[in-house]
Amino acid sequence: MLLHFTKMHGLGNDFMVLDLISQKVRLRPEQIRRLADRHFGVGFDQLLTVEVPTTPDADFRYRIYNADGSEVENCGNGARCFAVFVHDRKLTNKNRLQVETAGGPLILLINDKGLVTVDMGVPRLQPDLIPFAAEHQAISYPLEVAGQSLEVGAVSMGNPHAVLRIDDVAHAPVAELGPQIENHPRFPKRVNAGFLQVVSRNQGRLRVFERGVGETLACGTGACAAMVYGRLQGWFDSRVEMQLPGGHLQLEWQGEGHPVMMTGPAQKVFEGHLHL
Repeated sequence: MLLHFTKMHGLGNDFMVLDLISQKVRLRPEQIRRLADRHFGVGFDQLLTVEVPTTPDADFRYRIYNADGSEVENCGNGARCFAVFVHDRKLTNKNRLQVETAGGPLILLINDKGLVTVDMGVPRLQPDLIPFAAEHQAISYPLEVAGQSLEVGAVSMGNPHAVLRIDDVAHAPVAELGPQIENHPRFPKRVNAGFLQVVSRNQGRLRVFERGVGETLACGTGACAAMVYGRLQGWFDSRVEMQLPGGHLQLEWQGEGHPVMMTGPAQKVFEGHLHL
């Protein structure tokens, strides 16, 4: 079978995007892992699929698969690429889209100058909704990792995040602590591990070790989770520029009960086809 695809990225967080409305294919986890391989496949952090919605109020169904073949609930950088993809492919002429994901509905707004704003929804802070093993909801939690006690925030942006504040993101022990936080038993569905440096009340720096992928150049949901944790701690104001290795995201959050708004770029790299 001939499979048509588009390669895209959002701040270096890269994706293989498939239109599964005009072509029909079902990929197995081992096929996704092979396609994700940067030496023998297309190479990507996540695979994104555009599908017919299952609910009447959604424009599309948006599904996300990590490089290890596992399906996940949400991806903010991917959401921006998704919006640009369906618009460029003329699957819709709308500038405001509602898409369904495994983590809940998302609103995507295509702006001028190539930017996309994503209404990421209201963050979930209750431990059972993250999910995270804790008796009571708190702003931060002690987490035993590699023989040391860390203080982390636990936030769901449709997918689970643990956020650790550090002094200098450039020297963060991402490769050492990231896998151990990701697979910590208190996170039953594993977790994305964010390493946050607070620069000022409206600026942060972040590196993220993503569940099922490893460290990426950018993580949209991770940036939102870090913003939420930092604001709950009193470190951030309601608008923050988050600097990631691949670029900057603009974030806005008015506090509990309100959605996080994320604005950033999305770019097409190339189109191609391959035989499965």
